[in-house]
Amino acid sequence: MDDAKLIWKTLKKKKILHTPVFDVHMQHEKSSAGMEGDYVAMTAPEWVVIVPVYEDRFVMVRQWRHGEDRITVEFPGGVGDPGEGPSDTARRELLEETGFRAGRITELGRCSPNPALFKNHFHVFLAEDLVQTGSQHLDADEVLNFMLLPREQVVRSFGTGEFTHAFTGTALAFYMRHAGYVPGSFPGEG
Repeated sequence: MDDAKLIWKTLKKKKILHTPVFDVHMQHEKSSAGMEGDYVAMTAPEWVVIVPVYEDRFVMVRQWRHGEDRITVEFPGGVGDPGEGPSDTARRELLEETGFRAGRITELGRCSPNPALFKNHFHVFLAEDLVQTGSQHLDADEVLNFMLLPREQVVRSFGTGEFTHAFTGTALAFYMRHAGYVPGSFPGEG
């Protein structure tokens, strides 16, 4: 099938819910083959995830996640402010959540959190040459701890216990590609 036949056009769009985190829209759409239907789409600011490397360890955060009703361990991250570029968001969120300032920041990739529903993206950044400032600058409703964990432990733990945030898994994949990871390169693999 020709890709042009896969494209749908939005004929009508109505906001049905506004939240502090995202807006939900009902979109009436029509396919190139003439099928029509109503679909839900969500708009949100761009999100960032930061992979901070301090010496030979990752800087991770441990926090309560309301959707899961439990604590998770993940890379720091957050939502962009209006007019703020993703790299600026990454620098700001890293400093706020961990108290580390990045000397160097590199974008590793960009993904859709769920293209079936969300219109935004999340950007993954590598933060290096970190300087510890000694204090977090958390948002008023933010409660979290940061910790330094060996990189191998994070890779091996992902998908188990508290290491279940999908953005962390995606960030790990981008990091491993950037670092030139090949199977068998971590100690104990083989």
